[in-house]
Amino acid sequence: MISSRKIIRKAAAGALAMVMLSSMLMPSIGTSAAEGSTASSNVSTSTLITPNSVDPLYNNPVIDSETDLTTPVPHRKVMGHFEGTDKKFTFYFPAKSKFTGRFYQLVYPLQDENATNVNVSFGADSGAYTVQTNGGGGYRVDAAAAQFSRTVAAKYYGWSGRIYGYIYGGSGGSFQTIGALEGSEGVWDGAVPYITGVPTSIPNNFFIRAFARFVLEKKAQQIADAVRPGGSGNPYAGLNDMEKAVLQEVTKLGVPLRAWEDYNYLLGLHDAEGLLGFLVALRGMDPTYVEDFWNKPGYLGTEQSALGELFRSSKVDYFSTVTQVTRDAHNVATSLSLDQAPAITTPTYWLDYTLLKDDGTAVVGKLSGSFDAKTKVFTIGKGNPENVLSAINTGAKLKIDNRWYLAALSYHRHQVPKAQSYTAWEQFRTADGTPIYPQRAMEIGRLITRSVSGGAAYNGNIHAKVIMVVNLFDMDAYPWNADWYSARVKEALGNRFDDNFRVWYNDNADHISPARTPRLVQYDGILQQALRDVSAWVEKGAAPARSTKYEVVDGQVKVPEKATERQGIQPVVNLTVNSAAKIEVKAGQTVTFIARIQVPQGSGKIVATEWDFTGTGDFKAWKFGAPRQTVNISMKFKYTKPGTYYPAIRVTSQREGDTETAFAQIQNLGRARVVVH
Repeated sequence: MISSRKIIRKAAAGALAMVMLSSMLMPSIGTSAAEGSTASSNVSTSTLITPNSVDPLYNNPVIDSETDLTTPVPHRKVMGHFEGTDKKFTFYFPAKSKFTGRFYQLVYPLQDENATNVNVSFGADSGAYTVQTNGGGGYRVDAAAAQFSRTVAAKYYGWSGRIYGYIYGGSGGSFQTIGALEGSEGVWDGAVPYITGVPTSIPNNFFIRAFARFVLEKKAQQIADAVRPGGSGNPYAGLNDMEKAVLQEVTKLGVPLRAWEDYNYLLGLHDAEGLLGFLVALRGMDPTYVEDFWNKPGYLGTEQSALGELFRSSKVDYFSTVTQVTRDAHNVATSLSLDQAPAITTPTYWLDYTLLKDDGTAVVGKLSGSFDAKTKVFTIGKGNPENVLSAINTGAKLKIDNRWYLAALSYHRHQVPKAQSYTAWEQFRTADGTPIYPQRAMEIGRLITRSVSGGAAYNGNIHAKVIMVVNLFDMDAYPWNADWYSARVKEALGNRFDDNFRVWYNDNADHISPARTPRLVQYDGILQQALRDVSAWVEKGAAPARSTKYEVVDGQVKVPEKATERQGIQPVVNLTVNSAAKIEVKAGQTVTFIARIQVPQGSGKIVATEWDFTGTGDFKAWKFGAPRQTVNISMKFKYTKPGTYYPAIRVTSQREGDTETAFAQIQNLGRARVVVH
């Protein structure tokens, strides 16, 4: 497993805001005297970092310890820090007999300096040492660590030649990786950004899904059934006009239609903040938005439509009086009894609580906690300011409202990018290209992206070879993102594009690693192969497999069904039951499954197949013979109990056909539907 990190959200949203603010305050990078300025000079953050650059903040690396370890593989672990900062680094040098002249470096805004055992082992198996820092805003500390690692590695290995470097990162780490690609040259030779975000991703992607939840939660099951294997294929059936319009809106924005099968995750039904973790950043960056939403034309808070009415009827804006204060043995208030409670139709965690003085005219401050409308009891949470807690008394007023949370749901309509290359937002433009809805003064997503990425312009002007890996079920970083950035790179590089850039789409995988459900596959293997392939591209001139063939239609990325047409490197699986995607049979009847499996030419061999006839995730290995590029399997199975089943076959390919290695194993699934009466 390369990384088990989720996209930056939930509790991490607050941390991201801190990363963003701190990165804005960081000193600029200085260039060396050889480049015409002193090391202490501050220059624009757009200055290209090169091997000759001297960073005024990270120019004094200190090694704290060197330890020889035997696990997970024999290696020397070198730990250190940059003097005068809180930034740390760790280098993992495999045995000298293993090293062949490269390093791999994972980046992510909220990681620490400790690489996983799997990443260290994969590096050693690939002839590479591993570099990791405790990150932060941008890629500057990673660049400094990369450069210093070469010095330490050359001494340790007695290496006199070039040491090649490869950076990779997913989700928030993709921002940093792209920042590094555009903002440095010669520090890293290649890169693998994956589950890639773009300047419109944060906070819009999460608010968009919360918007879908608000309108479509009650219809989610029927949408899911339509997109499941053997479904009708028409997710709009049974929706009213308002619901159809909202589903179409979020689909065009990039929410994968097939991902509705896992609507619990897509809609954030198990998310403690209902996908609105970035609301704290929105409030701070655009504080007047909430009043505009509820009072000005052009916003859903005032729009005369069925959707506008749904927003207004769901609004909670209520004042209650504290009738009793319950305190603990230390006289600290623990709960408040209220005289009356509002009707609440939205999630209670969307509510804000504000304490006011007895006459209700002066705000004391915000309270955190939870509210039970049935008992009219507000339970006080942790972390409340002392001045607010001390002001709690009988007769005080408590304002309960969800105005901000509701307003955030359609914030994306007021964030139409000025750049018209974002075709997902065309639905919010008139024929002449002007926005339909009022626009906010700033594009918040672009500001956040620049901060996390270290100032990336997202102009595609990369300075290394790149293989971008994107998952077709990704609901956190939409699949069209790769197409958008690919177009920027093509515009910037011109006829050098094919010599420097690939996009590999990965089917039946989403944003999370390891896979959250047996309906999805693990995607670490394709990342590992991409790192190896980009290394061979740089060092040996061995061009990797062509980009996946695809088209973007109304925000949805579609790929061909056949491996020969799809290309990329992922195996393609076609599974039928009695020659169909869905069948209905009687209990006790035997059915026949046929799986046709193929790996794109030159991309590897099938090394494993596993069957799960009940769709419960209980996969059983099935031997099919020697590894090969194409495998056709016919299997019979008897269902004895009535029910609806989603049988699946999971397949794994490996470039060399190695059945023993734990690395670069690339998975895919085929699924069908069996209804047993």
